[in-house]
Amino acid sequence: MIYLDNAATTPLSTVALDALMQTSQEIFGNPSSIHAFGRAANKVLREARYSIANSLKTKPDNIIFTSGGSEADTLAIQGYTLANQDRGKHLITTAIEHHAVLHVMDYLEKRFGFEVTYINPIDQEITAQQIADALRPDTILVSTMFANNETGMILPIKEIGQVLADHQAVFHVDAVQAIGKIPIYPEELGIDFLSASAHKFHGPKGQGFLYSRIPNFDSLIHGGKQESHHRAGTENLAGITAMAAALNEQLQHQEEFYETVRQLKSYLLDGLDNLDFFVNESANTLPYVLNMGFPGQLNEQLLMRLDLAGIAVSSGSACTAGVIEKSHVLTALYGPDSHRLTESLRFSFSEQNTKKELDIVIQTLKEMIGGQDNGI
Repeated sequence: MIYLDNAATTPLSTVALDALMQTSQEIFGNPSSIHAFGRAANKVLREARYSIANSLKTKPDNIIFTSGGSEADTLAIQGYTLANQDRGKHLITTAIEHHAVLHVMDYLEKRFGFEVTYINPIDQEITAQQIADALRPDTILVSTMFANNETGMILPIKEIGQVLADHQAVFHVDAVQAIGKIPIYPEELGIDFLSASAHKFHGPKGQGFLYSRIPNFDSLIHGGKQESHHRAGTENLAGITAMAAALNEQLQHQEEFYETVRQLKSYLLDGLDNLDFFVNESANTLPYVLNMGFPGQLNEQLLMRLDLAGIAVSSGSACTAGVIEKSHVLTALYGPDSHRLTESLRFSFSEQNTKKELDIVIQTLKEMIGGQDNGI
């Protein structure tokens, strides 16, 4: 089997697995307990928090551990807006966000009467000027992703942060697809909230974190005083240490891994140059995601044929996998009637992929699509 769906999830790294197993076996105390077992667990928890904070060039107190990116998104957006709705009820996001953001925005609209402006891309781009034009005196939060999970588009985060510097609106960034892949320092970018998920950078599923520069927001889970009163419940210590280990490894080799993936993406495209295909990408994209299609080839059928051939790819967001649904991202980029909505596939890479694997993918696609031109 060849796995090219790393934007959906990544395999657990060896360092993450080692940390997960060691913590599970040796550090089983509750970090909130005051006895020796609890103190040992609390020490490990503090070290993991410090490690992640250090990678973001921020303070450990600004890191809140969550169950993943979706919870981190909801905690930031819903938690902040409900706690600060007396300052205004207007929110801004983009039409290409992950459903973890879009669905909480919809919830706030329907249940609490917030007004949300959804920014549509122009010429396959989202610009800071579009955010500036949408701002109102009663805007209290702007939420954008750092990099899109379906196309790899990188949004102008620094420029948006500069637009918001003199406005009351806080800036939330869903960095799930970008963290560990490119340098991200929230305080240098003007980010107030940042969401991350461990399983996107070879950590365990069910573990993530929220960077928060803003202390005033409501909790989603009530109970104990964990995570500085922001997220009740005994921390998943094994998951947290595994996440910290995985992120640390990614950051240590960030430039090397990035270049490896960039070469893999180019290698695949070069190998398919005698086929008719199109690429769905913007001027500024992460090489980790390649969204492309073959005219006349329905993506659902091609996905199944590739799967039967032992090659795992996707048609878009993993959260809609198994449901025949047109991509809201490609709809926003190209319109509801574009052939790209039914013909596009997402290949997403990690540094663990190889050119030998891509040779097989290239030959398989040529046989499936090229027909008689390739000896079929």
